[in-house]
Amino acid sequence: MYRNFFKRIFDLVLAIIALPFWLILLAVIGPIIYFQDKGSIFYNAPRLGKDGKIFKMYKFRSMKMNAPDIRNEDGSTFNAEDDPRLTKIGKFIRKTSIDETPQFLNILKGDMSIIGPRPDLPEHMELYEGNESRKLEIRPGVTGFNQAYFRNTIPWKERIKNDIYYIDHLTMLMDIKVFFKTVILVLKREDVFIEQKSDDKNGEKANV
Repeated sequence: MYRNFFKRIFDLVLAIIALPFWLILLAVIGPIIYFQDKGSIFYNAPRLGKDGKIFKMYKFRSMKMNAPDIRNEDGSTFNAEDDPRLTKIGKFIRKTSIDETPQFLNILKGDMSIIGPRPDLPEHMELYEGNESRKLEIRPGVTGFNQAYFRNTIPWKERIKNDIYYIDHLTMLMDIKVFFKTVILVLKREDVFIEQKSDDKNGEKANV
């Protein structure tokens, strides 16, 4: 009942409550992002949603316009605090996870949930093996089990296993634990999303 009904209700209620505060944040952060390099305020990244449906995940833009896509030797995204592709305000909103807050709009649209597996890139669909596509059984989340307990410092395949574990043990209590664990990490500025960043064709990092 919680997974199929009340989880969505809670998502909507919390997103609606947070919306006025986010609009204030937008009014402050938006112009700063724009005047850094006269570029767009938002960055929209295609991601895999529930049942494999592709949606646009919203973020505040943290990187310079047309930043190059830089990869590590293992194909993962280059990611460092001193990444020269980041704008000045981009470093701050990354560090504080403010860049993720536009995803409240995705929650209102029904693309995402507050808690859930972080969405993968569309091309990751071809890399799923065995039952790994099960992570698409529920809406992806702004934060999730991996972000709260592992800060995504584990390999992608292991994160998928954790995502499926979360799905199999999804309860209201589980979501409450993940929510408050994430809040604590963000308040301590421990880079909840730092290891899960992934680039798209424009080089903008996004959580996966």
